[in-house]
Amino acid sequence: QVQLLESGGGMVQAGGSLRLSCTASGRAFSTYTMAWFRQVPGKEREFVSAISGRGSTTNYADSVKGRFTISRDNAKNILYLQMTWLKPEDTATYYCAAGGIFLRQEGAYDYWGQGTQVSVSS
Repeated sequence: QVQLLESGGGMVQAGGSLRLSCTASGRAFSTYTMAWFRQVPGKEREFVSAISGRGSTTNYADSVKGRFTISRDNAKNILYLQMTWLKPEDTATYYCAAGGIFLRQEGAYDYWGQGTQVSVSS
């Protein structure tokens, strides 16, 4: 079992940057595909990015490609999301997730954090 805790959210102006972190407890972190999703109240949770267990494969939603970078440090059990050129439409609660299959769908992920809020003002 894996427990996930996100941090690094906050308020930033459009064009700014933030780095989210997700610290995992439990063993075998490197065996999990990790992902970031985001959700706005009243809307479905949306895939943002995923990274394979060893970090060799990544995938991004079209809306963040070229602006966000996912990475992981398996020695420290930490997942990152570097967000640059933030836009007001990036405002959401961001969740990290761990699962066994490299997919974009929520159902592929077994463990979820509680989320961290990102707010981007225009």
